Order: sequence, then structure tokens, then C-alpha cells
Amino acid sequence: MLLTGNTGFLGKTIEEILKSEKFCVYGLENIGGKIDITESFSLPDISFDLVVHAAGKAHSIPKTPQEEKRFYDVNVQGTKNLCSALEKLSMPPKFFIFISSVAVYGLETGNEIDENAELRGDSPYAKSKIQAEKFLHSWGLANNVSILILRIPLIAGPNPPGNLGKMIKAIKKGRYISINNGRARRSAILSEDIAICVSKNFDRSGIYNLSDDVHPSFRDFEIIISKQLGKKMPLSLPVFAGKVLGKIGDILHLSFNSSMIIKMENNLTFSCKKAIKELDWRPRPVTKYFRID
Repeated sequence: MLLTGNTGFLGKTIEEILKSEKFCVYGLENIGGKIDITESFSLPDISFDLVVHAAGKAHSIPKTPQEEKRFYDVNVQGTKNLCSALEKLSMPPKFFIFISSVAVYGLETGNEIDENAELRGDSPYAKSKIQAEKFLHSWGLANNVSILILRIPLIAGPNPPGNLGKMIKAIKKGRYISINNGRARRSAILSEDIAICVSKNFDRSGIYNLSDDVHPSFRDFEIIISKQLGKKMPLSLPVFAGKVLGKIGDILHLSFNSSMIIKMENNLTFSCKKAIKELDWRPRPVTKYFRID
């Protein structure tokens, strides 16, 4: 099988789990040297029954048109370039798994959002993932390739990137502030469980949300991280005080801004009931198994 993004946070875990399950895993670097998927490239004529496309750009807010374009270059054009390279092989793949994101829904609040929800994501990241999903759906039909799309929420694993990584750093430095006692809940998932899902469902197709089906609260994460770091629990502010700080952050262009406050005071959870029913999805609770390093 071919795995893109195998040197990234999630890709490393997928590669490790698949190899432990006796999959023969090729990364792009292993077979083609240093490949930039934003440019056209070729693959050696190897038969890959399965392709797992985990490469992508995320975890940043673009500040310039060039940075915004990068999301489309990597997530959309990179996907198209990969598929073009696969089409040239003597034996194209039978199965293709795409690691997408719940960001495609474009929601800041909601409970148990399922796969039938409208795709309203309007950030460059979300829009690029939507475009990549749509392209793969058409490409799979045209080339007789089964496409499995996994929409992923917050990923918990050792040394995580993104907002969870920022949360860990802030608590470590004593700069984290909780809002409303951390009551808001977010969908989350262990990186290893994503990899296990891939190994067990490589021959499936369709679109599925994945989560741990527990949806830990901010307070759950605050407790886990503070305990593992040996730090005191962070100060908690009421919602109104948090909104004031958020407005100040807006003015000063800080990361702790109104958008962040909205995320910290509202639930945003995604249903994985379809995956439980159709993929035999049995995730472990993040609150029990998450280790920060």
C-alpha cells in the first residue's frame, strides 16, 4: 500500500499500526525520493491495492493570499497530482482512503452533527478539504476505485499539533485560562484509533465521521494535561469575562480572541453512530488513554 504524509503527526502513527498489522507500507519518500505533491510527479510502476492519503496542510491561519493559496496547492492540487500519478500505473489501486476533517461542516457550535449536515466550511482549510472530497468522489467513480473518506475531529496523541498542542504549551507555561469551568465539549479521537480504523476498513467506501463517542470537555483535557505536566489547574473565568478578554485579543491581534472564546464556551460534537454501525468502530475514550508525550 501507498501512504502519503507518513512523516507527519498522524501519518507516522498510521504507518506504525499498519506495519504492525503486516501491511507492506510504502511512503512517497521511500519510492520516489523527495516528492512535492503540489507539482506533477510520477510513481514507480508498483501495484498498490490501497492508497491512504494523509498528506495535507492544516493547523495554521493564513495571513496572506499566498498562505491561503497553499491550502489549495497541497490539499486540492496535491490530491489531483497523486491521482494522476496513480492513473499511469499498470495496475491502479482498488481502494483509496482520504483523511478529511469535520471542518468541512463549517460549524462552531452543535451537538452530534452527522454526515448528512450541509458542508458550510468557508475557511481555506475547510474549502480545500471539501474540494478534495468532491474530486475524489468523481475520480473514484471514473476509475473504479472505492473511496473511503474519514472526517476527523481533534486528534489526541503524543506531542499533538494544532489547538491541542497550543493548549498543552499554554498550560505548561501557566498562560492558559479556562472559560466557564471548561464545560463545553468537543469531539476528539486518539491517533492510534484512526490508524486501527484504516487497517480494519481498507476495503470499504463511503463518508464517515470518527470520534471517541464520549466528546470530552475542555475541563477533561485541562485535568489530564495539568496532571501529566504536574501543574496546578488553570484559572477559570466566567463567560462574560472571557468575552471581554476576547475583544481585547481581537484588537491586539492575539490568538486568544473572540473566535477562541466561542470555541471554548460552546459544544461542538460530531456523531460517529454511522461508523459504529457500518465500520464496527469501537474507539477508546480519549479521557482514559490520551498521553501528551
